[in-house]
Amino acid sequence: MVDLLLVEDNLELADLICTFLKKDRFSIISVDSGEKALEFLHKDVAKIVLLDIMLPGIDGFTVCSNIRKNHNTPIIIMSAKIDKEDKLNGFTLGADDYIEKPVDVDVLSAKVSALMKRNYELKVKHTIINSGAISINKEANEVYLDGKLLNMTAKEFELLLLLVENPGKTLRKDYIFNKIWGAESFSEDQTLTVHIKMLRDKIEDNPKKPQRIVTLWGVGYKYEEI
Repeated sequence: MVDLLLVEDNLELADLICTFLKKDRFSIISVDSGEKALEFLHKDVAKIVLLDIMLPGIDGFTVCSNIRKNHNTPIIIMSAKIDKEDKLNGFTLGADDYIEKPVDVDVLSAKVSALMKRNYELKVKHTIINSGAISINKEANEVYLDGKLLNMTAKEFELLLLLVENPGKTLRKDYIFNKIWGAESFSEDQTLTVHIKMLRDKIEDNPKKPQRIVTLWGVGYKYEEI
């Protein structure tokens, strides 16, 4: 997951915006076409999209419409198309804001900060858990490691969430098993061991020498943030 996805085919302007916003501590990915933007969002997540309108291939209005069909991601349009009809079109298609070019980077940064605060700060405490390089989106059932989405089963997700929500605490095997599979489950205790191994394969730098999910022999497991 990144803070910002910039869709801008003017590479000089894109570099300027990226440099400025990175100084304001936003993580940002830049692409130069609408096709690349949609491809990125198909496999990854951005908190806000900064979208030019006049792009090679599909234009920004089409990109905005396609994003809104599948995501609630805030969109800020940046465009030299400043006619009233263009602005109304942008808002009708789902844009959250419309900035005229040439872009004032100070104004852009302020608008990004305001959107972040309004859309994420109030919800992040409840829906997003950050633990070192791991980020868990409880609402979307998604796990990211170093910003990359991990492929996890439902039980792997539940198990990791339970561990991460109890950092530094020793959780007994029977407690974990009952929380994840239920006391009446027909699954065997070995199921927990197998799922711990699968989790380690996905989140540990060296699964054979785990640092995040630590075994306490004969007792259970403990999650350590690194």
